[in-house]
Order: sequence, then structure tokens, then C-alpha cells
Amino acid sequence: MTDGASLCLLAKRCKAEQMGLPIIAKFIGFSCVSMEPLMMPSGPALAIPLVLKQSGLTMGDIDIFEVNEAFASVIHYTKEKLKIPSHKLNPKGGAIAFGHPLGCTGARQLATLLPELQRIKGRYGIVSMCIGTGMGAAAIFENLEKY
Repeated sequence: MTDGASLCLLAKRCKAEQMGLPIIAKFIGFSCVSMEPLMMPSGPALAIPLVLKQSGLTMGDIDIFEVNEAFASVIHYTKEKLKIPSHKLNPKGGAIAFGHPLGCTGARQLATLLPELQRIKGRYGIVSMCIGTGMGAAAIFENLEKY
């Protein structure tokens, strides 16, 4: 467990343009799933396929998967279940390397995902996490920098 704080600003495009803010990514979609609390580590493996289906995208469309690793078993299960290539999964490290500050998981994941998508000139990335009460969440973002 580490200490941390974060902020991500999401806005409608017209408002961001009105305020002169740079537009670096687009929020594509979100899913949240539930399961028995003891199955909590399987949350990302269930939430990711759902958000892909809702968004009309496939696993092959995704350039980077940022999956929170509150426990190493989450990463292992998600990677094996979804057959995520190692080079696409947490390429800069995850919560075991960076820390796991409660309440800023998603913002930390975006702060890692978006610059890496820009660096590799990738288009789509997913952030996903398990939630300790028996849930999982996943969101897709599109890099709007030239790719």
C-alpha cells in the first residue's frame, strides 16, 4: 500500500476547446461486472471482453492493457484467460512496481497508459481493475495524438 493522490480531467470536447485545453484522448466506453466476492481477482478478465463488445472493438484492436495488479494473481489470471501478449500488458509496470494508492488507481493507470500510447503511436488502450467487493471494471481510451 502506498500513499498518493491524483486528478484526471474529463470534459466534453466543446468545453475543452472553449477552455483552450489540449485534447489528448477520447473516452470510448466503460463496463462494470460483478461476481462472488471471493472471485474478485477475475474482475478484469470479465470486464474487458464486455467493454470490447459494447464498443465494437476486439482484443486485437487494443495496443496496451493497463490492468491493476493489487495482487499478482489478478495479472496472471487476466493474461492467461484473455491471452494478452506480454508486451501489451502493463508495459511500464503496474501497481506492484508503482504502488497501489487507494482511490487513485484509475488516474494512475491513465497517467501510465496515455503517454505510452503516444510513445508507441498506438490507438486504443484499456484500463481495468478488480474491486474488492466482487466487481471488476474496464474502460477504453483512444489516443488522439497522431498515430
